[in-house]
Amino acid sequence: MQKNLPHICPSCAATLKVKSLVCEKCTTEVTGIFSLPLLASLTQQEQDFIIDFVISSGSLKIMAQKLGLSYPTVRNLLDDIIQKIETNQKNQNSNK
Repeated sequence: MQKNLPHICPSCAATLKVKSLVCEKCTTEVTGIFSLPLLASLTQQEQDFIIDFVISSGSLKIMAQKLGLSYPTVRNLLDDIIQKIETNQKNQNSNK
């Protein structure tokens, strides 16, 4: 089972930051306060949709066939993700 990277604080609902990164090979550790990538704030399902969309060369028609959904439904899914990304981007920019 794959663990998802949390991005919201379970205590206060603020956006989480990364504090350290570790190399598994040589155990070098880098510490500091780093923002998570914008796409990490999406659900796993939304991230999978984006990956499939890119692999499908951005074709909503192919995505509709792949998912067994109508073209308008897939368009709405994409629009919802776009709106969420734009909102998250505004929030990240206002926190800088």
